[in-house]
Amino acid sequence: MTRIGSPLIDARGLHMPEQRDTTAEPIDVGGRLRALREARRLSIKALAERSGLAVNTLSLIEHGRSSPSVSTLQQLAVALQVPISAFFEPATPRSRIIYHRAGQAPATPFPHGALADLGAGIARRSIEPLVLTLDPEAGSGPEPIVHTGQEFVYGLEGCIAYHVAGQEFRLEAGDSLLFEATLPHRWQNSGPSRAVALLVLCPYEPPGSAAAQHSLETGP
Repeated sequence: MTRIGSPLIDARGLHMPEQRDTTAEPIDVGGRLRALREARRLSIKALAERSGLAVNTLSLIEHGRSSPSVSTLQQLAVALQVPISAFFEPATPRSRIIYHRAGQAPATPFPHGALADLGAGIARRSIEPLVLTLDPEAGSGPEPIVHTGQEFVYGLEGCIAYHVAGQEFRLEAGDSLLFEATLPHRWQNSGPSRAVALLVLCPYEPPGSAAAQHSLETGP
């Protein structure tokens, strides 16, 4: 039996990377945003024009004086052409095995919830497993989301109402939903307490582009 933390050996006798047991640390979202912007040789003004956000808003985020919502990061991800996880994924070497203990996956807290990336650090990423935490009435906003691929949701706690192509599906603990993500969809915590769900995005396009379409805002 292989002990967790010891090197693994695959069928060809080659050593595989160790499983990771990394303690989650605060993520400098502003610093990541600045690095991504500078890597593309964009000024704050140019990024503001691309994203539709104010120059002052971007400056406050980059200097750590403002905490952006997922909705804001969605706009920036689209403008920078990166997955939304790029803002909070640690800059660590890629691995073939990713192991997170409970509560230790890289996560970004927001005023009305949090998004944890369970796949951060994988060498070749073809799916995006995320844990979505929503405060009461928090959701993706009034505008429907559309992207390629498929989307799987599994309720863990509370109740999240998913609206897909005009139909409503209420997901409580143990309920699941799988649908073609080209169908317009949105979601909201419809209960009086916190809601948590496992969200797995399986895009047909490069990984990350689907996650960049999902936002987290307070309900109307």
